[in-house]
Amino acid sequence: MKAPFFFGWRDAPATSRRLRVADAASCARLHRTSFAHPWSVPEFEALLNDPACVADGIEIKSSLAGFILSRRAADEAEVLTIVVAPGSRRNGHGQRLLAAHLARLAALRVRNLFLEVDEANAAALALYRRFGFTVEGRRKSYYAKAEGKAGDALIMRRALS
Repeated sequence: MKAPFFFGWRDAPATSRRLRVADAASCARLHRTSFAHPWSVPEFEALLNDPACVADGIEIKSSLAGFILSRRAADEAEVLTIVVAPGSRRNGHGQRLLAAHLARLAALRVRNLFLEVDEANAAALALYRRFGFTVEGRRKSYYAKAEGKAGDALIMRRALS
């Protein structure tokens, strides 16, 4: 079921939906816009075929504008990736996407959600903190950067129940 979201007078209506294997190429294209080492179409196909993977997206004008993927194990889940298209950022799409995903995971009886985030990604950190995530640890040199350096990841957690 699609649910319309309206983000203000200057934004086109966005539609929330679950992702399908047919979305793998769009996911790979969007992933390239945000990560130095993006995932391939076959990697997204494998994830979207995995019954443990929970995948949600938003469309604007029939085009995928953002998505989030998590993997469930028992009553826990881990956010694998979240992306909003560069032209759609700073319009609340990440907030709407994360809120819908948290609700879906809670409905699936996930009790704790974990993620890793680049400690230098101020926008992502602000989003996660706004949603009640707390820092639980750090992974040194976790993220490979385009310039050949490595960045630390913060491990964050949020209780869903």
